[in-house]
Amino acid sequence: MSGAFGGQVVLITGASSGIGAELARQCAAAGARVALAARDADALARVAEECRTHGGEALVVPTDVTVEAQCRAMVDRTVAHFGRLDMLVNNAGMSMSARFDEISDLSIFERLLRLNVLGSIWSTAFALPHLKQTRGRIVAISSLAGLTGVPKRSAYCASKHAMAGFFDALRVELRDSGVSVTVVYPGFVRSEINRRALAADGTPFGERAYLRQPREALETAACARQILRAAAGRKRDLIMTVQGKVGRILKWLTPGLVDRLAFNATASRQ
Repeated sequence: MSGAFGGQVVLITGASSGIGAELARQCAAAGARVALAARDADALARVAEECRTHGGEALVVPTDVTVEAQCRAMVDRTVAHFGRLDMLVNNAGMSMSARFDEISDLSIFERLLRLNVLGSIWSTAFALPHLKQTRGRIVAISSLAGLTGVPKRSAYCASKHAMAGFFDALRVELRDSGVSVTVVYPGFVRSEINRRALAADGTPFGERAYLRQPREALETAACARQILRAAAGRKRDLIMTVQGKVGRILKWLTPGLVDRLAFNATASRQ
């Protein structure tokens, strides 16, 4: 992997914690120069220092990707500092947990679509001219919820399905450009995203029992390693778990069975 990223410039959104922070650390260890974007400047500074201890150069770029102008400024500052851009990782995101008929704050949908979808689209739009120059890589962190419906995650599923559709279309458009597009579909990962998920009233879900991560949840470091291997190989997509791969096939063959499995799995975690 060091051969793929050594000396390259990698811009990661949502880099203050979880998968994004771990991707930054592993990229730095592989010799990449990393630009770290998120809203929490103090958390970014801590991650940047960890990247430097791994031997990498790190730039902190406080950014709210729900604001188009800030996405442009994020890319501009990265290129101004490093002189180029080789990979964009669209990782910033938020989840939710509530039955649709119980949601009292419908702004949840706008908030998730703006962060998970528009934030990725805007970041990609401003990064693309630079990535074409370097024949670079785009990585989009979606979810298994972007492949099939998951109860109590309607807004999250909507955003991740939209994200997958956009990047699938973009991949085809960029076929002859030298820029690769890799869409990642993680399952359960031990990450801070669940604690920040929104409840029916639009407030963070916190540590409520429903969202406790299952035993089979993937560790963040292992998740990041898989993502970077897929990006290095310019893979079309990455489904991390056997269950996810089998579920994708079953949805084509017996969609009703997949619905029942999703319902039962959700019920068992309540």
